Amino acid sequence: MSSKLPLVRRSSASIINVNTQELSSRRPLLLKGLALAAGGLTPWGALWAQASGTATAATNPADLPGAVKVPIELAKDAPDQYTVVRGDTLWDISGKFLAKPWRWPEIWQLNKDQIKNPHLIFPGDVIMLDTSSGTPRLRLGRSVSGGGSMVQGERPDSLKPSARVTSLDRAPIPTISAAAIDAFLNRPLIVEEKGLAESARIVGTQEGRVFLGRGDLAYARGIEDKNVTDWHIYRSARPLLDPETRLPIAYEALYVGSARTERNGDPATLRITGTTEEVGVGDRLMPAERARVLNYAPRAPESMIKGRLVSVYRGVTQAGRNSVVAISVGKNQGLEVGHVLSILQRGALITDREKKEQVRLPDEPAGYMLVFRVFDKIAYGLILDSARAISVGDSIVNPQS
Repeated sequence: MSSKLPLVRRSSASIINVNTQELSSRRPLLLKGLALAAGGLTPWGALWAQASGTATAATNPADLPGAVKVPIELAKDAPDQYTVVRGDTLWDISGKFLAKPWRWPEIWQLNKDQIKNPHLIFPGDVIMLDTSSGTPRLRLGRSVSGGGSMVQGERPDSLKPSARVTSLDRAPIPTISAAAIDAFLNRPLIVEEKGLAESARIVGTQEGRVFLGRGDLAYARGIEDKNVTDWHIYRSARPLLDPETRLPIAYEALYVGSARTERNGDPATLRITGTTEEVGVGDRLMPAERARVLNYAPRAPESMIKGRLVSVYRGVTQAGRNSVVAISVGKNQGLEVGHVLSILQRGALITDREKKEQVRLPDEPAGYMLVFRVFDKIAYGLILDSARAISVGDSIVNPQS
């Protein structure tokens, strides 16, 4: 006997059962975001698990990464439903429904496997807030031809087969703004203390120019793999210092441009294809990495995180919304891509005039960041919200549920 998967509509008074064998046979359509002919509203976490073959027992929110036994708090004026538009992100949509957007996996009832590939949510999809069980849950409604979707009060027997026209090149919405982090998904580069000393290097420039720009030719030595054609260009690594000890945590190589091999040889001839700063003799080459697609559910870390903000990218000391920052924790402390962290403004050091002693004032909430690239001892994140100025040395901790 096949199991039944309940599809919950806006009200508990209307429940439709779909045979999971039929659902499995329609998996390719589901994964491409096409409409369900027999509904339109799905318990997304359970449906994804059934369709992908990773179904598990019902997820207990207390077992989710970062989850605690605290009721989910809805955002003020949370809508009953929201239609996704181009330019939305998972973080933006989560903030429309949740007071604490990092609790996204709980309100969708995602298990640990689904967190790393959480949603195929596309512009035009309808997200519905379901409170029929007493615990808020989000459900995914798929628009069908004619602009409709299944809503409360619609009788199952009134549904007719319908098709959804979908552009083949349409992409699901990302976790956070791609424009804000695209340039950082495969750079900067964290290297060993010796830096890039053994890497290929630019030894000459076109017509002896001091600096090169896009379209100029450069000549490089030390290229061992002749099959590599695309290169990232880096400047010598600089140390990222612990704000407390002032000792190096890691070494960051500054990305300055990109190049493509035109002719192999010693030296090889390269064409500069892009720059963020002037490129010149002595700059180092590394094979270009493919940018990683960021499609992780925003969530709190499972382990306790305590670190400091060690740098704001490109050398400034203060940061705000959409700034990229480096922090003093990484894989070794359990940090993962998609983790959301609180930023606390470091309390000032003052002098108690009566007791003639110095006192550190308490840290104050300053904003939130989402981690998008992780190394062993260091990680990079995007500041999503900031209530006050954020500076190098500020504290990084788990968000409060």
